[in-house]
Amino acid sequence: MKEDWILVRFGELTIKGRNRGRFEDMLVRQVKQALAAYPALKYTKTFGRLYIQLNGEPYEPAAERLKDVFGIVSFSRVIRCGHDLQDIRETALQAIRQVEPAPKTFKMTVRRAWKAYPHDSQEMNHLVGAHVLRNTPDLKVDVRNPDTELKVDIQPEGTYVYASVEQAAGGFPLGMNGKAMLLLSGGIDSPVAGWMAMRKGLEIEAVHFHSYPFTSEQAKEKVVTLAQRLAYYGGSIKLHLVPFTELQTKLAQTGQEHLIITLMRRSMLKIAEKLAAKRGALAIVTGDSLGQVASQTLGSMNVIGRDTSLPLLRPLVMMDKLEIIRIAEKLRTYETSILPYEDCCTLFVPKSPATNPNLGIVLKIESQLGAELERLVDEAVNGTETVVLTENSRSDAPAAAEDKWF
Repeated sequence: MKEDWILVRFGELTIKGRNRGRFEDMLVRQVKQALAAYPALKYTKTFGRLYIQLNGEPYEPAAERLKDVFGIVSFSRVIRCGHDLQDIRETALQAIRQVEPAPKTFKMTVRRAWKAYPHDSQEMNHLVGAHVLRNTPDLKVDVRNPDTELKVDIQPEGTYVYASVEQAAGGFPLGMNGKAMLLLSGGIDSPVAGWMAMRKGLEIEAVHFHSYPFTSEQAKEKVVTLAQRLAYYGGSIKLHLVPFTELQTKLAQTGQEHLIITLMRRSMLKIAEKLAAKRGALAIVTGDSLGQVASQTLGSMNVIGRDTSLPLLRPLVMMDKLEIIRIAEKLRTYETSILPYEDCCTLFVPKSPATNPNLGIVLKIESQLGAELERLVDEAVNGTETVVLTENSRSDAPAAAEDKWF
């Protein structure tokens, strides 16, 4: 009897030591969550692999969902059959006929994990490969650069046959490396930075600064849409909406126009650090890319980054804009990010922002603001509203009082 299965290969977590089993269990739970819409699926975990029996469920939509599960490096649609040689031969023929477009060359690879099987791997290469060649006249063997590699994996419980491999997101299972706060603007970069942080196993909570009424409702909606897109990859995401108007206005009144962006960014980190302490996060993620704007020169990043004791993670720092845009398009955040709605960072923008701010002067200005600055930071933290977003729902906030935005 032939059965449709999916063979899932784990990514970087397979290099882990004694925690490997726990991380694999975490990934299996996330796979089941991602495929919850297909209840008939059955799961079997082995060392370093996961087998999913389709059991009548459709392959294509399940495969599309698997591609975005962090921790999976690749997967294949496999046909499971018995140990009978002729059965294996016919299954191999079936597998290669399913490949689209039809390959012109192939390589046969048999793995005999079940050592009691009467033919060794080399014999099976010839026995199965020859059968495929005889019944596929246009197909040739190319062991160096084949169009398709036809694989047969003989295990004690049955034989798995497949002829294609689909790439997935890779990385680590979500949450495996702890939690971080993502500074989420309405731009192109920060959603990409968030996705890259999640791909490395970080659970993220997003922090957005708004300057209502100077910024519009459309600007808020834009950020919510971006956060919902990130929620697709994580199941859900918390979005912290920070009122920034009063603090931003106070900084603008210092008369240090060329330093306003530096002062704003440092204040954002102060607030994000306090929110991180409340939420148990151990790092802050930003969408900074070296040299992109005045606040992202090396001098600016040095002065801005000194205002937090948490690790400041900048996944995009060495990427150029076109690379970032390509990822944003793939994530389907790009079209939302380029909508022309202002955010707090577009307010009070000086004509000549400092690209190499003096740390001593910045500290002197903040010192002159003294307790007033601390008060405004605390008020912004205390006034923060939090919503829980999923891909398809506006808010799943556990406490209705938290959800004043919708």
